[in-house]
Amino acid sequence: MFSHVMIGTNDIEESRIFYDKLFEALGSDSGKMYPNLTGQKRYFYNFNGTSFVITQPIDGNAATVANGSTIGFNIESIEQGDAWHKAGIDNGGTSIEEPPGIRNYEKFSMYLAYLKDPTGHKLCAAMVID
Repeated sequence: MFSHVMIGTNDIEESRIFYDKLFEALGSDSGKMYPNLTGQKRYFYNFNGTSFVITQPIDGNAATVANGSTIGFNIESIEQGDAWHKAGIDNGGTSIEEPPGIRNYEKFSMYLAYLKDPTGHKLCAAMVID
């Protein structure tokens, strides 16, 4: 459904290091820097026909986070989710909510791991178990 997700950051290089390591745990390459026409740096991470982008805000104001929003990433195994979470913590992220693990709901179970990136964006690694 989505072509891309783009989020702002107040420290593009700190965020690049964080996302390079986070997405390395998912098997992705490092971000590719493409400045926009007005000079702001942007790093693109491409996944199966979609993109995740970190950018310096175009308007010159500070980047802010959306309260109540979560950006979710599909994972292929619990081990990959644990590696994703550890990479995030080791590179400036903050673990939030419950520790990574399986959550049991009425008709299915999911593995979930939550982080906030260095700017404060809420992220989740997720996989349906059954």
